[in-house]
Amino acid sequence: MTIDVLGIDLAKNVFQLHGVDRKGHPVFKRRVMREQLLSVVAGIEPCTIAIEACTGAFCWARKFEELGHKVKIVGPQYVKPFVRGQKNDGNDAEAICTAVRQPHIPLVPKKSIEQQDIQALHRARQRMVNHRTAVVSQIRGLLLDRGIAFAKSIGRARRMIPEILADQTNELTPMARDAINELWDLLCDLDRRIESFDKKIEAVFKASEVCQRIAKIKGVGPKTATAIVAAVGDGAEFKNGRHMAAWLGLVPRQHSSGDRKVLMGISKRGDQHLRSLLVHGARSVVRVAANKNDPINQWVNQLQERRGFNRATVAVANKNARIIWAVLRTGEPYRPAA
Repeated sequence: MTIDVLGIDLAKNVFQLHGVDRKGHPVFKRRVMREQLLSVVAGIEPCTIAIEACTGAFCWARKFEELGHKVKIVGPQYVKPFVRGQKNDGNDAEAICTAVRQPHIPLVPKKSIEQQDIQALHRARQRMVNHRTAVVSQIRGLLLDRGIAFAKSIGRARRMIPEILADQTNELTPMARDAINELWDLLCDLDRRIESFDKKIEAVFKASEVCQRIAKIKGVGPKTATAIVAAVGDGAEFKNGRHMAAWLGLVPRQHSSGDRKVLMGISKRGDQHLRSLLVHGARSVVRVAANKNDPINQWVNQLQERRGFNRATVAVANKNARIIWAVLRTGEPYRPAA
């Protein structure tokens, strides 16, 4: 029995294995518990192991590679079309095995422990930012119920809330004032925690020569640079910059048939956090380009005039993604157009 590709349906406790030979014929099927998985895989001759991108996938990939296997990680959206019949662990493992054998299916870049550490910083920080936004929204809603309104800006909230709490002439009762004061304390605590994460991300940025090279690109700062490196490493999983931009969801969706080609909004595939960082950075580039005459800003201004602010912003984000890939793959510093 020679296994060419072994598909593993990852789970918390019970794992389904499905192996095929070079012709795609099933030669191995087994259901194992978590504590048995590594010993079973160790007993199989080195082959290609296919797993679906999910929680724990990168950890398992490192362990399987230590046993001498080659690991390929495929996105769930590319596995689903190959599921035959009803959904169960056996059919899922078979679908993973089938999907990874297709030459056109893109693979998910593997991550090292260091990359996962950086990604953990970004995810934890984003959770705090989301909580802060929710707290500010709730405070605004409670104050609006009492006829007190202020703008949505987080900076405006920081200035206005202490003044409102200190004003004894408004309609806030002692009970409402106490509740809003507690939310204000929570907001201040979240600000402190976010600032702490910012300092940790800044330290990672200063320690990484690659991140500093990427940050030379207009619209790319320390947060974007560290998040990109944490997600894609050296970009080796992508054929070119256009492939990486498509993976980030910065290309148009298509709904075409025959001679009728329809391009819609961006596909929004891939990592939402990365795409958001690139778009926010691109928005700042477009916003300040009006009074500049260098080649890049001339291109941005012409594009904005033809297509509008939002499309120009996405175009700059797409261009930055391609430039980032080139900087990662060549190892050379970014050189802006003269």
